[in-house]
Amino acid sequence: SVADALGDKALAYIQYAPSPDVNQAYAWFKESLENTKAEASPNVMHFFLDMSLQKLKADPSHKEQFIKDYLLDTQYTDEAIASTDKEALKTALKSVREGLDAQFINSGAATCESLQEIYAPKVEANQANLEALKEVIKVMALMGCKDSDAYLQASLYAYKLDPSADAAVGCAAMAFKKGDIDGSVKFFDEAINLETDNAKKADNAYKAASVLASAKKLSQARSYAQKAISFNENFGAPYILIAQLYAGNYKWNDEPALNKCTFFAAIDKLQRAKAVDPSVAEEANKLISSYSAYTPEAKDLFMLGYKAGDRITIGGWIGETTTIR
Repeated sequence: SVADALGDKALAYIQYAPSPDVNQAYAWFKESLENTKAEASPNVMHFFLDMSLQKLKADPSHKEQFIKDYLLDTQYTDEAIASTDKEALKTALKSVREGLDAQFINSGAATCESLQEIYAPKVEANQANLEALKEVIKVMALMGCKDSDAYLQASLYAYKLDPSADAAVGCAAMAFKKGDIDGSVKFFDEAINLETDNAKKADNAYKAASVLASAKKLSQARSYAQKAISFNENFGAPYILIAQLYAGNYKWNDEPALNKCTFFAAIDKLQRAKAVDPSVAEEANKLISSYSAYTPEAKDLFMLGYKAGDRITIGGWIGETTTIR
């Protein structure tokens, strides 16, 4: 195709021209990639970002475009890897993909600080431009910059224009950052209601539980953790959070030995966590080992009329029955 030929032309140009013009090469690679997409050759995919990086080194104002180029290039590369059955081509594409990541990481454009610098003014200038705000949210979320002010502010403006689950989560994070616990939980509720994916609903409920736990709102925190489990029964993190709530607030009786029985209830949650979600097994086992050291001595319980195997109800806000070990 014409686009393929243009890619070949660009490759020949940077290889054989005595003093190739980076801007010209970049323009040709860009046009070729945008038209061939996932069918572009691995060399075009590689050198397109390479030329974009050269432009960035010469002109710092190219940083935002460089980020867009990286995202576009990796999208097509990933699509190409997924679609080909040719092992040699797949290997070449995977090598290119690793190279793209290395170029991006080493460019200096990959930090949350640099993204904040780029997008903060853009967010304020586009408060009523939903598409521009969504782009900021997408890029910053992809780069793990959800704590950045630009991401949070973009989420707030986007939510006002078009309430969505993702925007509501950003608003919840902003409220929490400002110390507004109730406001944060309210936005997480909105996110749960707007979300259709149960795994994401569970994650949002768990985040709300974590926010409430940080404010020592114990019963509410447990309630949201339980809500997370209701959306995703194989989600171990909420069980771990409940266990930590119990262990951190274990006193409910005048008898020290009975208070220590709360750790049995905490261990129950940790056992359940690793049973339903093997990915949290390591963390759960560490906590089980830690909490086991705080369980009551058999002789102390015997004096109170309890022995191993007996059931006991933990009082106070916990109100849960567990088995004495």
